[in-house]
Amino acid sequence: MDVGLYGLGRMGGNMVTRLVRGGHRVVAGNRSAGPVDEAKGHGAVAAYSVAEMVAQLRPPRVLWSMVPAGDATEATLRELMQHASKGDLLVDGANSYFRDTMRRAEEIAAKGFLFADVGVSGGIWGLEKGYCMMAGGPAEAVERLRPILDTLAPADGWAHFGRSGAGHFVKMVHNGIEYGMMQAYGEGFELIHKSEFGMDLREVARVWNNGSVVRSWLLELAERAFEQEGTDLEGIKGWVADSGEGRWTILEAISHDVPATVLAHSLFARFTSRQDDSFAMKVAAALRNQFGGHAVKKEGP
Repeated sequence: MDVGLYGLGRMGGNMVTRLVRGGHRVVAGNRSAGPVDEAKGHGAVAAYSVAEMVAQLRPPRVLWSMVPAGDATEATLRELMQHASKGDLLVDGANSYFRDTMRRAEEIAAKGFLFADVGVSGGIWGLEKGYCMMAGGPAEAVERLRPILDTLAPADGWAHFGRSGAGHFVKMVHNGIEYGMMQAYGEGFELIHKSEFGMDLREVARVWNNGSVVRSWLLELAERAFEQEGTDLEGIKGWVADSGEGRWTILEAISHDVPATVLAHSLFARFTSRQDDSFAMKVAAALRNQFGGHAVKKEGP
């Protein structure tokens, strides 16, 4: 299947490679040339602008935006519409706020295009393991995407959750839960770290990962982080960013009278991390780096 994918960052570049390996013809575009050249080296067709990407695909096209949420996504979708033909399918794979997605879906449909929102999870590991894909939009749009989603996701790793905005809504809640899980691991490891037993936290994570009820991929990444950085995580500053999804999740919880106490605490704990360098936040920062390649602040002068 032919697809144009614009935005070759940590996720987009690897998604292009996985699609090429799956036998698809991918026209890969990006604002800067370096990632385009790299994608070309992996078998993609190079495009150094949105216009060039669209021109190298025949209608009806699939045009996938994989740029950061917010203004960048807004601008990219508008530029795609300038060059696309009616009946083309536009896809937003960013962590966009689902209410923005619902608004954009109406605007895009009014101009004669199809639109789908796809929440994507898998981080830097998705290239080999596959991406969890959460789709929203008209059935016709998602069905057209099926060959691409089948290639990007592992077995049973994607689903269509309903009308426009549903995919990004599910991804938003997913990330809110992720905040809570990371906070729980961070607080638990901080308690062990401060105990009188002087334990090797990598060994704790290793044992928990084999048969315990708290085993998970995040815990596997914690084990990996302790192996790489040491039990004290000395090289990592306990400063944890948030990219918006946790805030949106709490706003929705408030609007629906859902007592999302764990998720709210984990969000506010991230704010605290920007004032106080705690070990729990070191763990959370290390986990974000492990699964998503997110930058960490390093200790030292």
